[in-house]
Amino acid sequence: MDSIQYLTKPKFVVDYYLIKMAQELNLSLNEFLILVYFQNSVDKFFDLKMMASSLGIAEKEILNAFNLLISKKILTIETKKDVSKKMTEVVSLNNLYQKIIADIEKTKKQNSQENIFQKFEREFGRTISSMEYEIISAWIEKGYSEELISCALKEAVYNGVNNLRYIDKILYEWQKKGIKSSQDVIKHLTNYKESKNNQKNMKELFDYNWLEDDSE
Repeated sequence: MDSIQYLTKPKFVVDYYLIKMAQELNLSLNEFLILVYFQNSVDKFFDLKMMASSLGIAEKEILNAFNLLISKKILTIETKKDVSKKMTEVVSLNNLYQKIIADIEKTKKQNSQENIFQKFEREFGRTISSMEYEIISAWIEKGYSEELISCALKEAVYNGVNNLRYIDKILYEWQKKGIKSSQDVIKHLTNYKESKNNQKNMKELFDYNWLEDDSE
């Protein structure tokens, strides 16, 4: 191959998440290259000769790898109108992108869990037990955000109570009041403070017993 031929060969951009997903799905090299090809393709048409020329793979091998990607539901075939308004078949990577998005969200959730566990260990000044780990995980699975759990932890530590039973009761009370974020916590406490503005000794925001609050 001379320099001109080399320079005219297509250059593909490979996304990090595509590489990571290909590894997780245990894809073959040919399957991976086909995904790279379509990710870089504008029109997403299946042109066997063009793919063979661009990827340097025999047409038969491309067909085998492409059919595997279809059977694994990583790629799908969809119909759409071309520039002349005629219906034509194109290759869709939507399933692949959904898998990548799910993987990103899973990683975020895992990192979030690691962070909240570290916060508990830092505030408690010790390593949390396996039982405590399971309780915190259950809160997360129940839908409590890391932000809200951190607020409940701060409230417990402020009141000198370093156990999860107390925190669980706080989260339960917050759930009943529709409190879902730190902003909701502050808003509720501020409203409580304003309703007691005729008292001489006002409670500070965190000098407040959630378990005896009857201000609903």
